[in-house]
Amino acid sequence: MILYSTNNPNLKADLKTAVLKSLADDKGLYMPEIIPQLDPTFIDNIEQYSFQEIAFEVCHKLFQGFIPDEDIKDIISKSITFEAPVVMLDEKIGSLELWHGPSLAFKDFGARFMAALMSYFHKGDTKKLTILVATSGDTGGAVAFGFLGVPGVEVIILYPKGNVSLLQEKQLTTLGQNISAIEVDGTFDDCQALVKEAFLDDDLNAVYKLSSANSINISRLIPQSFYYFEAYKQLKKYGKKVVFSVPSGNFGNLTAGLLAVKMGLPVHHFLAATNINKIVPDYLTSGQYQPLPSIPTISNAMDVGNPSNFARMLDLFGKDWSAMASKISGYYYTDEETREEMKLIFDTNKYVSDPHGAIGHRALRTYLQDHPDCVGAFLETAHPAKFEDVVSDTLGIPVEIPERLAILASRDKVATQLSPIYADFKKYLLERS
Repeated sequence: MILYSTNNPNLKADLKTAVLKSLADDKGLYMPEIIPQLDPTFIDNIEQYSFQEIAFEVCHKLFQGFIPDEDIKDIISKSITFEAPVVMLDEKIGSLELWHGPSLAFKDFGARFMAALMSYFHKGDTKKLTILVATSGDTGGAVAFGFLGVPGVEVIILYPKGNVSLLQEKQLTTLGQNISAIEVDGTFDDCQALVKEAFLDDDLNAVYKLSSANSINISRLIPQSFYYFEAYKQLKKYGKKVVFSVPSGNFGNLTAGLLAVKMGLPVHHFLAATNINKIVPDYLTSGQYQPLPSIPTISNAMDVGNPSNFARMLDLFGKDWSAMASKISGYYYTDEETREEMKLIFDTNKYVSDPHGAIGHRALRTYLQDHPDCVGAFLETAHPAKFEDVVSDTLGIPVEIPERLAILASRDKVATQLSPIYADFKKYLLERS
């Protein structure tokens, strides 16, 4: 499998290099040189396949023999160990629940697959692999659980001070072992910028073998495509066009859905649902991409002002704005509207949604009003307990906290405090090397 940089199609790498380096030397993101089509008979008979079998078919086709089939099956058996059910709230709207993994967030799929794939590629290497990851909430927890205790790998997580929920922070700062946390006095965009600059720093690369677990890494996107196939399998029986509403921050999740479509998944339309950090919805309307400083909201995992994966989205559409706008519609909502939707979902369906899922639901509900020939699923990206304060305050009910999350609440936070200045981050890394 050969990949190229979104900044320069002539700058290429094989899958191992792309996964372990994460970012191309010219700061571009890696994309597959060839996106192969799945056999149409596979899609036609997708109901006959298990979730793991679907994941294997996607990887087998995409990797093009770069990894032996038995090794692919082993990687999948270690990482895709939980379900992705579509819970129908009515005859047209379903919740694709992606929080059944260990960290209770959709990013468990990508993080666990990445951990298994990196371990496979890193086998036999005597130099420790250091994973740098910026998080606006759920990525860090998923990566921490995915790589916890993995031999030869350490993880350093950067998160914005005061902009993640209490339980999200506990997932980042209480596991210990090979997991370290840095609390940055800034925004998620600041954290992401620090990580990107570190990858291109010759001094750091001389002493570290660096990689990333953010969705800039192609090995995060590939497994996130799996659950679009799995969800389509569950929605196919309704005999209508399928729509996915994707709560979006860094846009890796939506990009993974577009990858699935490029491989032959018949998705009719995507909805890019955001909070007031609406850079991509604005682009879909105007054709002008204007990054802005991120604004804190109650749906904090989407507080991103310059989404990295927008470069991949452009690449998939050949930088054609009209082509992208014909396949994706943008929606954005305020905190007040998000709370209104959480109440509506609960009052109507007795279903508890987190703030991100509520934004996805509102976009889907709005779209389906004018498209009665469609059925859709919104991505419920995290368990509502991860946003206990917001959910309880909005709905006026206690939120049951799963045991694997509750046990972290009493643990002491351990995090290094840093400014968003790159020189400070570089000094920290060099001093601990």
